Amino acid sequence: MKRAIITGATGAIGTALIQELVLNGIEVLVFCHKHSKRNLRILDHELITKKYCSLNEIAALKNDTGKTYDVFYHFAWEGTTGVARNDMYLQNQNVRYALDAVAAAKRFGCHTFIGAGSQAEYGRVEGILKPDTPSFPETGYGIGKLCAGQMTREYAHQLGMKHIWTRILSVYGPNDNKKSLVMSTIKKLKLGEKPKFTMGEQMWDYLYSGDAAKAFRLLGEKGCDGKVYVLGSGTVRPLIKYIKIIQNTVNPNADLDIGALPYAEKQVMYLQADITELKEDTGWKPTIEFENGIKCIIN
Repeated sequence: MKRAIITGATGAIGTALIQELVLNGIEVLVFCHKHSKRNLRILDHELITKKYCSLNEIAALKNDTGKTYDVFYHFAWEGTTGVARNDMYLQNQNVRYALDAVAAAKRFGCHTFIGAGSQAEYGRVEGILKPDTPSFPETGYGIGKLCAGQMTREYAHQLGMKHIWTRILSVYGPNDNKKSLVMSTIKKLKLGEKPKFTMGEQMWDYLYSGDAAKAFRLLGEKGCDGKVYVLGSGTVRPLIKYIKIIQNTVNPNADLDIGALPYAEKQVMYLQADITELKEDTGWKPTIEFENGIKCIIN
């Protein structure tokens, strides 16, 4: 891989992937929204070029770069949090945007399209999530991701491109959503607030964004056409243990209000990735322990 394109590049995974690609000498073209303040997160580097383009403009985007690219990473997605996750019209529009991204990948000469799915595609599963685990999504977001994965695979193959779909579990790291459990807890503890939580009995799988970025780079180089890969650390702990690690790292003397919040309706209580195929096909393995990942965020 010599050149790659990324949409949705200003979040935890996208910014980490840009850094990972550049460190490996890979030229990166970033599709980004012209008026987004988060564009400041994109590195200034000779190997990085920004092309301003919102999701609804991708369909008409032409390749005027004079270059051909190898791999197209599609992370951009609207309505990922709150009530928007069940906005069916919005989630359906995201599927259209994903198909537009496949067509753009072809116009820019890419031989591989890699899409970012979600554990939400599975719904609630009491067991390890594998590529072939039956999917019964319970939100518009999960339904949209499942549909996008299947439709972009068929469309990419129609256009003669390789297709890889990833179902991402809980990735954390710098530039993550400020409302995520990790980021909001760090912020509240630094401000001396007393954060509220459920009982924290959920068994959870967290993966550091730098490790996720390495996985995506290797998938672009070695991933198998047509496969679904589940992306996580492959290990689980009770959520309360992760919370305690954050507390001990940020402010060991801080108070936590454990059990103050009820579990959400349709709460997922077990989340663990089977990363066997990902490791076998690419040689990837996670290297950053949660404790060290939290320190990286703080630093």
